[in-house]
Amino acid sequence: MNIPDAAVPEPILQRITQAMGASKVSHIELIQPLWGGYGQLFRAYLLGHSFPSVIVKYIRLPQSTAHPRGWNTPLSHQRKLRSYQVEVNWYQDYANKHLQAFSPLPHCLCVEQDCDETLLVLQDLKTMGFTQIRTTATPNTIRACLTWLGHFHAQYMFVTPTGLWPVGTYWHLDTRPDEYKALAEGPLKSAAKLIDNTLKQCPFQTLVHGDAKLANFCFSEDNRAAAVDFQYIGQGCGMKDVIMLLSSTLNFNEPDSVINDYLEHYFTALTKGLTEFTPHINPQEVEHVWRPLYCVAWADFHRFVKGWSVEHVKINSYTEKLTSKAIEQLSTTFLISY
Repeated sequence: MNIPDAAVPEPILQRITQAMGASKVSHIELIQPLWGGYGQLFRAYLLGHSFPSVIVKYIRLPQSTAHPRGWNTPLSHQRKLRSYQVEVNWYQDYANKHLQAFSPLPHCLCVEQDCDETLLVLQDLKTMGFTQIRTTATPNTIRACLTWLGHFHAQYMFVTPTGLWPVGTYWHLDTRPDEYKALAEGPLKSAAKLIDNTLKQCPFQTLVHGDAKLANFCFSEDNRAAAVDFQYIGQGCGMKDVIMLLSSTLNFNEPDSVINDYLEHYFTALTKGLTEFTPHINPQEVEHVWRPLYCVAWADFHRFVKGWSVEHVKINSYTEKLTSKAIEQLSTTFLISY
């Protein structure tokens, strides 16, 4: 969707042109507005530059803080602002300083920050061969994303999240007190802190993408995946990314054998990545610790969703079953008072 240049302030277009050393931004193409009115994500086509196009995340403080589900709070606003700074830190301090051949993602080309706005210019994945966006997921699509996640988690195992979220994902308990308060009393609410602590304290912490849904991946014609949108990257157990991906791709009627196949594929990719990046870590030990946390990661996300929107489609018999399994699994080790 092309948008008139006037939809983006002319000084912004001039800053992009100057920062990139191009002769002109010929036109722009809206990808999407940023959540909550915090700016725009758009593709800018350049004249006089080796990159024919770049992706621009133009972040500005919103004039209105309307939220479709009513979650307009100062805490929510501060969380969003921090998430954009985390993303800038990620691209500058991590993505631009490490090889990403196994888990492709765009590199940062330019960052400009003012008191109330940020301009983040990134490589356009289309120019890197990742030309496809998929709104529905075939098994091959899911496996491509799991491959990316397995390699990514392996590469960043035990990396300190300096400048990132201390705990990755947008739904973790410490940043969601409003949704926790709205959650109905019961076993899940009583177990929420134990679930959170179990994930935070498990061995083999890595960096997690934090919002690894299907919409945050692009694909090549040969079915390789590349990821975008690193606002909620931070430390965590890799299962948190796995369940987020599956939450965005499953119809929740799949037989257990299908889910097990996806988990096997993920751990195979993780093993390959660990062998490449951190050969001193035993992949079997990581799997032994992480695999039982699959249901615990689901329960953690389920706690957020049920507090956020009790009618949400992601609340269903499959997620309820896994949540019950997680609570029962944890209660055999820790005393939970209901």
